[in-house]
Parts: sequence; C-alpha cells; structure tokens
Amino acid sequence: MSFSMDVKEELFGVNVAARHCKIAELSALVVQCGKIYVDKSGHFHIKLQTESGYVARKCNILFRRLCKIPLFVSVRTSKGKQSYAQYAIDICGDENVRKTVELLKLKISGKDGTLKADGMVWMQACCKRAFLRGTFLASGSISNPQKSYHFEICETDQGRAEQLTELMHSFDVDAKTILRKNYYVVYINEGEQVSEMLNILEAHRALMEFENIRIVKDVRNSVNRKFNCEMANLSKTVNAARKQYEDIVYIRDSVGLHELSEGLEEIAQLRLEYPEASLVELGEMLSPRLGKSGVNHRLKKISEYAESLRGK
Repeated sequence: MSFSMDVKEELFGVNVAARHCKIAELSALVVQCGKIYVDKSGHFHIKLQTESGYVARKCNILFRRLCKIPLFVSVRTSKGKQSYAQYAIDICGDENVRKTVELLKLKISGKDGTLKADGMVWMQACCKRAFLRGTFLASGSISNPQKSYHFEICETDQGRAEQLTELMHSFDVDAKTILRKNYYVVYINEGEQVSEMLNILEAHRALMEFENIRIVKDVRNSVNRKFNCEMANLSKTVNAARKQYEDIVYIRDSVGLHELSEGLEEIAQLRLEYPEASLVELGEMLSPRLGKSGVNHRLKKISEYAESLRGK
C-alpha cells in the first residue's frame, strides 16, 4: 500500500465527537464526489460517485449519524487486467435533497450541478480541520516521503480551489494553486509544511512516520554535504600541492633552487621531499616553525617566480 493510501486509511478511522465537525467532513465529501441534477420526472437528486471504498463507507456512516435521509447505494465492479469498484450513492426526492443541502450548507457552483460548500460550515478551527480531512480523503494525494515531499488536492472548480487555499492559509500553511490540464491543483511541496498539513488532518500515525523519514533524510543529506565539502577541499589542496611541486621542479631544472632566497629554498626543498604534506605540516618542519599563512605566502612567492621564468 502506498503512503498516500496509508494516510487515507488512518483518516477514515478518525471519528470526531462534535456534530458540527461531522457536518463539515460530510459536506467536503459530498462536494468532492457529488453533483445535483434533475431527473426526467423533474425531481432533484444528489448523486455521489467514487472509486474509494473509504469515501463510500465514510459517507454512509456520517449520513446515518447525522440524519435519517435514505441513501441508495450501488457498486459496479469492472473486470479486466485492472479491476476496480465504482461506488454510487443516490439521494432522491426534492425534500431529501433540500434537507441535505441545508444540513451540509451546500451551494450549486456550476451549470453541470457542481457543488460548493458555504463558509458557514467551517466557522470553527475544528470544522476547518474536518472539512480539509474530508476533502483530502476524497480528492487528495501525498507522495512517498522517501522520494519527495508533495501534497496535493485536485479540484475541477476554481472557486473550490480558492476556498481550500484560503483554508490552508488560515493554518499558516503556504499552499499554492496551479492549473494542470483541466484541474486546479492545490499543492504543498515543502517538507515542514507537508508535516504540518498531516497534523492539521489529524493523521498522527502518518505524521510520525513522515517525520522519522524526514529526520533520516536530513541527517543523510547533511553527512553527504559534509563529505562532498571535505572532498572538494581535499581536491583543492591536492591540486594546489601538485602545482607547487611542478613550479619548484621547473625552477630547479631551469636555474636551480639556489636562486631562491634562503627561506624560499628551505620550503621548496621540504615540498619536494614531502609532496603530500599539508601547509600546516610543512610549517611545523621549519625551524623556527611557521604558520599556515606564512607557508602559503612563501609558496605563492615561489609560484610567482616560476611564472616569471616561464614568461622569459
């Protein structure tokens, strides 16, 4: 099972006690999966369709706990290489539809019967959490944190996408929206923000797993950065030492090291004898001892002299 499905399984099991939170969560599920339409006889219906068993069961549970509106549930299973179930929940009759719309604070958002929730359904912070939880359960996904940090919810309606973005912003989550094909995608792609979103949804078990993975990745990345930095410094040191050695050999073979001043000749002889030694180690071999900057200064003078000889 994917990490995203693990999160949804956990969210399915979250049972809130407050009636207003149940209403907010069910409102989100109906908005995401449902549409309102009029049949040939002129009667209103709200029809919910989903391929998620979690969503279908959650809708059924919440409807039974909140009201006595009858639901007509059907399941259609496709057969083939990739079989899946299509769940449909139908709320029939003008009065039942009216009760549902009033209970869940629903509004028609588009000509095709697309639904949208009124902001009255999430007047409290706990209701905002419940609404976001229902929305993610129906239309959200989260990537495997082992690979990347990405949380998203796909919306077919721009107004609903803007609502979700504002809801997340109310929790100081920096959600953004992009248009991908025919969908408005509300997304978060920063590890700490995704972690905060899991906490808002009350997916605490998934949050612990996510944080453990994030800690291990951060430590690994820190070690890799340190190693790469050390390797880069080592490479730089080795290249500098090789250049110094080549310059000294050039001077020796061209005019002889005796042409250098006493201090420069001494450090040149040491570099030839110890080509892999660091500047600090070379300085400790001198008498009197010389610091790293002093050794570097002398070797720089030698390189400048070698370049002047090459120019001639």
